[in-house]
Amino acid sequence: MRVKDAIFGAFLLLLGLVVLVHVQGFSRIPGQQVGPGLCPGIIAAGMAVCGVVLMVLGYRRRETEPWGETAAWMRSGRHLLAFAAVVIGVAAYVLLAERVGFLIVAPILMLIWLTVLGVRRVPAVVVAVVATLLIWYAFYKLLRVPVPLGVL
Repeated sequence: MRVKDAIFGAFLLLLGLVVLVHVQGFSRIPGQQVGPGLCPGIIAAGMAVCGVVLMVLGYRRRETEPWGETAAWMRSGRHLLAFAAVVIGVAAYVLLAERVGFLIVAPILMLIWLTVLGVRRVPAVVVAVVATLLIWYAFYKLLRVPVPLGVL
């Protein structure tokens, strides 16, 4: 679906302003010149500026553009299935990762997503397993980010 730039710009502006207000409440780190809200604040300010630019451009093209139109992929059952699989898969990961574990949930989800997107089974299995192990290694071992182990 294509939404008029002015509408998307207003959404970006609103989101950027909400984040800017929210990061003001982040606690300061003693002895530091910058706090934890600096990077999110910069990104939020950039989103707000981009939102204003999109609103101005959308307003200038208000006579030549429809307010919204359905994209061709939204009329394709295969594409809608892939979109639904990704959305449902992300929700399933959020619900299951802590209880079941990353090393079990992630390859299953990747295998489902790759299959729905049209990848043949053998390459899909290999990619799902190898990608899961690489992601786990990068986060758990290199970055020392706790990855949910679940039943493991």
